[in-house]
Amino acid sequence: MENKEMNTAEDRVSRIFKNPICIILLALMCCALWGSATPFIKLGYQFLMPEKDVPSTLLFAGIRFFLAGVITVVIYSIARRRLLYPKAKNLGRVAVVSCFQTVIQYIFFYLGLAITTGVKGTIASGSATFFAILVSTLVFRQEKLNVKKILACVLGFAGIITVNIAGLMGDMSLGFNANLGDLFVIISAISCGISSVLTKKFSTSEDPVVISGYQFIMGGAVLALSGLCLGGSLDFGNINGILVLVYLAFLSAVAYSVWGVLLKYNHVSRVTVFSFTTPVFGVLLTELILNEESTVEPVSLILALVLVCLGVLILNVDFEKLFKKENPTLCSDASATVEVDEAGCYGSDNCECAAAEGEAQGGEDAEGFSE
Repeated sequence: MENKEMNTAEDRVSRIFKNPICIILLALMCCALWGSATPFIKLGYQFLMPEKDVPSTLLFAGIRFFLAGVITVVIYSIARRRLLYPKAKNLGRVAVVSCFQTVIQYIFFYLGLAITTGVKGTIASGSATFFAILVSTLVFRQEKLNVKKILACVLGFAGIITVNIAGLMGDMSLGFNANLGDLFVIISAISCGISSVLTKKFSTSEDPVVISGYQFIMGGAVLALSGLCLGGSLDFGNINGILVLVYLAFLSAVAYSVWGVLLKYNHVSRVTVFSFTTPVFGVLLTELILNEESTVEPVSLILALVLVCLGVLILNVDFEKLFKKENPTLCSDASATVEVDEAGCYGSDNCECAAAEGEAQGGEDAEGFSE
């Protein structure tokens, strides 16, 4: 009886996080939070790092992510009225996610940005969505690679280039060859893509919130200790700097936890395609918060948003299914005649016919959304 109630509760949660509106709103919230990190990181550098160097940057990132992990564990433990911690058998898996999502990704990202330009770094890091989908489809075989997914990625990446076109044109004298800085940022993007796939894979046996919280604690500790050993230091005499650090930790805790839950219940491509909106949010929020002189033309920004939105729609919405007439199929078994469509059976406990119908449709999900 208890197992039946748990399964029912899990089914309800699954339906919520597979709901198209829920996916869109939560994914965009995560990307907006990550986009807000750009101006707040700059403020953090200004308040806490009188001299910006790589060791101090690693220390800054390490403290941020360690705090994010602690916030995640504390908040969700209070909400669920029990201490959250990973199962002993999953500690190694959490460490692997931490290695890719926090340690490798951010070490190479910060080292790369120290060598290459910000615009080129933004474009290179935007390739993380490509790598997440490629790893998911070609390495782990979690889903199939198709034309829609490739086209969605191309449109989203075109949006990133569009919003950064002014800065990119200014960097043409440097060339866009794969110098060391570009290579480091691309390695960071590959690591980020792998971490998304691993989070989905391991969330079948561990709560994604637990994975997110403890991987931050592990990775943050590694980054902070690395920064300290290399001679990094921060000035905590400014209360504004401390508040910025707490906000950055909070946004990481919320965004990565929600992102992990979305990845658990949906295909990697369906969720990660929204990552293309992060640089757009970053540009908008940087201009609003820092009052920096805009390098992005309004037309470019609008075009970038259109391209990114088209990519999201192409990947997620099954237009043929949305606009075609409903033609339910009648299916009979020994006990009853039931009405069936791609979503399943209605009016009977026997759903073998619906399963066959689902297979014939190529594994499409309900509610007009394709894999």
